[in-house]
Amino acid sequence: MKLAAQISTTAAVLAAIVVITPIAGHAQDNWPSKPITMVVPFPPGGVADTVGRPVAVALGRELKQSVIVENKGGAGGAIGMAQVARAAGDGYTLLMTLSSISILPEAAKVLGQEPLYQLSQLKPIARFTADPTVLVVRADSPWKNLKEFVAAMRAKPGAYSYSSSGNYGTMHVPMEMLKQNADFRMLHVPYTGAGPAVLALLSGQVDAVSTGPASVLQHIKAGKVRALAHWGNAPLAALPGVPSLKEAGYPVEFAQWSGLFVPAATPDAIVARLRAAARAAADDPAVRQTISSAGSPLLYVDTPEFQAYIDADARKMKDVVQKIGKVE
Repeated sequence: MKLAAQISTTAAVLAAIVVITPIAGHAQDNWPSKPITMVVPFPPGGVADTVGRPVAVALGRELKQSVIVENKGGAGGAIGMAQVARAAGDGYTLLMTLSSISILPEAAKVLGQEPLYQLSQLKPIARFTADPTVLVVRADSPWKNLKEFVAAMRAKPGAYSYSSSGNYGTMHVPMEMLKQNADFRMLHVPYTGAGPAVLALLSGQVDAVSTGPASVLQHIKAGKVRALAHWGNAPLAALPGVPSLKEAGYPVEFAQWSGLFVPAATPDAIVARLRAAARAAADDPAVRQTISSAGSPLLYVDTPEFQAYIDADARKMKDVVQKIGKVE
């Protein structure tokens, strides 16, 4: 009787596998059969949001389903990134994020904390932009160029402040790199995203900010803020005449890139369709125009090259974060 029961149980399990496997495959074949959520782990107004919204519209056209942007700010982006890292790998949760994705797990270790997510929990789809951050001050500030800015910071250590999207984020790290290299001190004031951080500069709450061109180009054109330098290694088409830090004698580089990710468990078939849709979105003239007009030229790379880029960036950022050290 016992043997018969075991045989019966085994047969039932095998039958379930036979039934479930075609259903799972069928679900992938029918994907997407409902709206998709694109998590942007920052408030509206930042680079990830500026890139994510036109890309979401284009992805929706390609996939014949709505792609809904959900802004999920907090912890420099870690809250939203962790949400996607823990999400089901069914293709219905995407992540449009910035280069801080490779910084924050290392920062948590420096702080003696458990990272909210690991890079291994996420699978890259495509990179859309890769911009050097830009140092800006209000137009009514006394500093007309980088030399004057650095001199003022050195003359009054800690008297001036800068805002960021959060500790160890893509607005904090480049400023810390510059501070170390140029040997000056400033007060760091973290906000929940680039949008609020830029508003803090415009309203006079802080004295400077380092952010992607897309977050400040409209304010530069409107004469509200002045760009003093950028963290790139080549001239910026959107900001002609603005020097790089390297040109000014500070060998510091930092790129704020934006990229699309999914949970690591997402099936290869869905990943392949997302890659094709992302490529089509990058080729869409409306997407290219929207992103470029915001100051972020589209620099698209597909999954293999993007993965190599992330790996190299993560190694570099690990060293940078360790040099910054513990930030309370």
